Amino acid sequence: MGGFTLASDAPLGGRNTLRVDARAKLLAEVHDPVKIPELLAYPAVKSGPVLVLGEGSNLLIKGDIDGTVVAMANRGVETFQRDDRVLIRVAAGERWDDFVRWSLGQGYAGLENLILIPGTVGAAPIQNIGAYGVEVAEFIDTVEAWDTHANAFVVLDKAACAFSYRHSSFKQQAGRWIVVAVTFALPRERPLSLDYAGIREEIAKMGIERPTPYHVAEAVVRLRSRKLPDPAVIGNAGSFFKNPVIPKAKADALALAHPGLPVWPHVGGTAKISAAWLIESAGFKGEREGDAGISNRHALVLVNHGKATGPQLWAFAQKVIAGVQAKFGVTLDPEPLVI
Repeated sequence: MGGFTLASDAPLGGRNTLRVDARAKLLAEVHDPVKIPELLAYPAVKSGPVLVLGEGSNLLIKGDIDGTVVAMANRGVETFQRDDRVLIRVAAGERWDDFVRWSLGQGYAGLENLILIPGTVGAAPIQNIGAYGVEVAEFIDTVEAWDTHANAFVVLDKAACAFSYRHSSFKQQAGRWIVVAVTFALPRERPLSLDYAGIREEIAKMGIERPTPYHVAEAVVRLRSRKLPDPAVIGNAGSFFKNPVIPKAKADALALAHPGLPVWPHVGGTAKISAAWLIESAGFKGEREGDAGISNRHALVLVNHGKATGPQLWAFAQKVIAGVQAKFGVTLDPEPLVI
């Protein structure tokens, strides 16, 4: 089976950062995307559901998977010129943080605020990953994928990806596409994104008067390392809850009733409010039931203190959602995929 490997009854505990002990009926690692049609045609694969898994850093598995987990393991970064633009094609199996650091080392700008986000390049457009005031959609030119509806490889431009806050066509039509590569358009120079809370202050602490993308990346690494627990130390999937987007009038009323609630402008008469502030104000930061809980370092982070199962983690997340709804009348949505 050149181009991919297949394993049965495969453990997934080491393939999701929440460390949920689950198993997959089949696990396929794809090294050559050309072989995807052949893989999907196997009777054992064809007869059940297919889940594409990167590093499992944006995922809560609630139980064993009676189907095939596909892990893209292709590698490679290729730079080429199109008209007056430099484009960078990156294989889906490349680690996101490795690519960000490569881009900085090559003198490209834009991705510095997105450093230290776990996961693979192929997963980045699905979630439209973002951090510290920047979303990856801004820099994506095209996404190459296998379309299970058309049974063909396709190239989707930015419009077809339908990017929005932590959302995309890939998430809207989950299971339709298997991303095999992403092409980025990265500039050599662009205005730095410094307005997100803490970045300017961190750069000042570093003694930098004229910051470069490298300095912004270093500031973000310091901020993330202080605020977010390391998945290598304690199981977590990063920010588990999205910042709610609600009507501006409701956000203004909440801010009036609860001074200190962070509110940010958003599109179309809406505003974005801080999920972390809501969760902490509702008393859940640092709380736990058994091995499932909320980090004492950051209220957005659902953590597995040891042996929490998927259902136990999901039940605790539901408890947080209910508590915030009861106190503030705002419904939190999970950011990771829950399966």
